[in-house]
Amino acid sequence: MTTQFRPPETAADADPRRWLGFAILLVATFMNLIDVTVINVALPSMQQNLGASASQIEWVVAAYVLAFALGLLPFGRLGDIVGRKRMFLIGVSLFTLGSFICGVAPSIELLIGARVLQGLAASAMTPQVLAIAQVSFPPKEKGLMFSLFGLSASLAAVCGPILGGALIAGNFFGLDWRPIFLINIPFGILAVVAGAAVVTKVPPHPGLKNDYPGIGLFGLAMVLLVYPLIEGRTYGWPVWAFGMMVASVVLMAAFYLWERGRHARNLTQLLPLELLQNRNFLLGMLITTIFSSGIPALFLVVAIFLQTGFGLTPLQSGFTTVPFSLGVMAASLLGGRLGNRWLRQRVATGALLLVVGMIYLRAVVGLVTDGIDGLALLPPLLISGMGLGTTFGSLFQSILAGVPHKDAGSASGALQAFQQAGGALGVALVGEIFFTWLDHGQAWGATSKNQVFVNAATHAIIYQIVAFALVAALVLLLKPLPRQPSEGQGKPMPMAVEA
Repeated sequence: MTTQFRPPETAADADPRRWLGFAILLVATFMNLIDVTVINVALPSMQQNLGASASQIEWVVAAYVLAFALGLLPFGRLGDIVGRKRMFLIGVSLFTLGSFICGVAPSIELLIGARVLQGLAASAMTPQVLAIAQVSFPPKEKGLMFSLFGLSASLAAVCGPILGGALIAGNFFGLDWRPIFLINIPFGILAVVAGAAVVTKVPPHPGLKNDYPGIGLFGLAMVLLVYPLIEGRTYGWPVWAFGMMVASVVLMAAFYLWERGRHARNLTQLLPLELLQNRNFLLGMLITTIFSSGIPALFLVVAIFLQTGFGLTPLQSGFTTVPFSLGVMAASLLGGRLGNRWLRQRVATGALLLVVGMIYLRAVVGLVTDGIDGLALLPPLLISGMGLGTTFGSLFQSILAGVPHKDAGSASGALQAFQQAGGALGVALVGEIFFTWLDHGQAWGATSKNQVFVNAATHAIIYQIVAFALVAALVLLLKPLPRQPSEGQGKPMPMAVEA
């Protein structure tokens, strides 16, 4: 049986449980994203506890990133076909199972395998979050919804090291690093049970079919792009790493031609041709890639600078970056009150705030001598956090607003796939700058260990300044959103939904 589902036009039309359902979606999103960052502080403990080699411990991170990037687009499209709520619940269930296996893994090989499962599960649930939210809220509430999504994503990046440091320092029940995975289990069970009850059931589109050759082309292209970005520095950037990236571009071109051919034959595409030919969407993916390359790389530098360079514990390092979280929170809540007004201007303003924050942070780091002054780091981190909070939700809202509802899953999956690729790209580029200066700092004039780390950090931060300035310029090329119809006008067409 089917009933009619109509994307709400006003608050009165919307599901009264939409905010509770969205909270469940955010719990799952936060659980996934914090798992990406929390693991970094646990890697030394894992290596010692499991007797892993340096290459094996790197793959604890790399296996997750590769699986996540590989699955985002096909699972996003699968959500459009079989139902986004169903895919979300499957993804959360498998992520919870993967977390349990990680937490009890007796060997490094099983741990890496469980991280692959976690990455694939995350790629199944993540695209559904924005795809469901897009049609659950009326236009006037979407600004707050996107801001809260951005707040959740941003805070996860900062809170991960704090949570990881606290769990490892506590050594609860003598489990060492394992609680960083086991803590996901109660939240995963909550998300599945509560999500089944209150998350909006967006209609599937059973007329769509999955494009398996397209999945193969896109998946291989993502592997050829992300793998050398992760492993290139380990092997000294050999020729094959650059060859793989060139091959990725060739396969992306082949993917486009394949999707165009399916469109000409009136067959379902993995990423609809309308999106591949949509200038706004393509520009949005480029902006998202550049923007997403900044923050993960920044916190990689900050974590090593504070902990390895100046001896702070993981917990102390995490608390030092709290002003960034506060800035994200304040800006995200303010952005939510603005709704969908001035989106491009808000993204540009946020990017410029990030530029100012990065310049300020670079100046403060350049003055460090014998120790870290947390108060001196407070203003630049607060400004940078406000920039991120202003930008993130508005950017996604600007890009996804014009996407047809039936393609929301694949569009969200594609956007977040390039977000992951951007993060890997930023870590590779900034890591190369940072570690090169660490390796050669004394030969290049540094007179002490502290100065080596200061020089490495100040040179690495230049990348963030350039990247965020480029985002501020490119976002002005995005087309502005059309004016939303007033209440009672421009009623959307109803969609079928399973009863």
